[in-house]
Amino acid sequence: MDPDTFDQFLEQLDRYVRERLIPAEKDVIENDALPPEIIDEMKEMGLFGLTVPEDYGGAGLNVTQYAKVVQTMAYAAPAFRSIFSINVGMFNSAIKNGGTDAQKAEWWPKIAEGAIACFGLTEPGSGSDSAAMATFAKPDPDGNGWILNGTKRYITNAPYADVGLIMARTEKDAQLKNAHVSAFIVPMDAPGVSIGSPDKKMGQSGSHIADIMLDDVHVPGDALLGGETGQGFRFAMMSLDNGRISVGAASTGYARRALDSAVRYASERKAFGEPIANFQLIQQMLSESWTEIYAAEAMMADVTARVDRGENTVKHAAAFKVFASEMCGRVVDRVVQVYGGAGYLAEYDAERFFRDARIYRIYEGTTQILQLQIAKHMMRDFANSV
Repeated sequence: MDPDTFDQFLEQLDRYVRERLIPAEKDVIENDALPPEIIDEMKEMGLFGLTVPEDYGGAGLNVTQYAKVVQTMAYAAPAFRSIFSINVGMFNSAIKNGGTDAQKAEWWPKIAEGAIACFGLTEPGSGSDSAAMATFAKPDPDGNGWILNGTKRYITNAPYADVGLIMARTEKDAQLKNAHVSAFIVPMDAPGVSIGSPDKKMGQSGSHIADIMLDDVHVPGDALLGGETGQGFRFAMMSLDNGRISVGAASTGYARRALDSAVRYASERKAFGEPIANFQLIQQMLSESWTEIYAAEAMMADVTARVDRGENTVKHAAAFKVFASEMCGRVVDRVVQVYGGAGYLAEYDAERFFRDARIYRIYEGTTQILQLQIAKHMMRDFANSV
């Protein structure tokens, strides 16, 4: 999308977030669900196909633009972003990087029209450790297809997804540097696919995760992403770079919402005859939060520009996600402190901000796993430089 058109779109989106989505948050929290009419509005706005190329019916946003949209949407309750984030992030990234022309022609128009995607990597016994993956895909003896069996856990959007990108072993040997893992595009209404009850969570009302059970699920041969076995983990990791940028952008947008709330509360709440915003230690918490958000925004601008230039950004995406998610955690903690006793009460937003933000440090790679990944790439870069 050209810069001028995108700037207009982002301005309109910001108004939509503040005038439509934020007023709807109470309904989302009370019902633990997004209003269907809002989902329809978001589809009509093209939010589900933001990163789908224009030739396939999408908006064709680059990563810099996509991250700004996520940041803007994240100013409202996380569920509004979550419903389309897998589409425009990990699923589309995997299709772009690994999909065949036929797979792009089949799935990109559907995604652009509002089909909801999910990403099936984590299992009851494995997450970052692909060697422990138990879901298995074996060749269908009756044709050129595959038969999938296994369980995926904590899958965002699973209760209402139309399609899933499912990682499965196609080799028993796990000593193949992840070449035992392949990726499959699986319609969620395929026979043998069942979805567990949505898990009860600490926060993020309206955004649902659940198990996906695969019991002798038959898929055709062209469901194999890229038409080649042993590439699934590589596609997943490339997609997770995009997902980590999305989480970092969401963390930055939600931290900004929480800080704005704290500034408003501190300006209105009085103690000792004056607004608590006049107290220096309150100002310290506010200024530290603003500074950290600014730093995260600068990281986001850098890493997304690198992606759009075609650079390898595994280390940069991980660093951005680590910093932004940890930063958001610190900001919402300070916001509760600024609210004081009111910050512990459910009737105030600060308590919700605190709970909602906690997951950002966990999904799409925990802080600790990503720190190991960053260090591994640092050592690799050093070895290649000497």
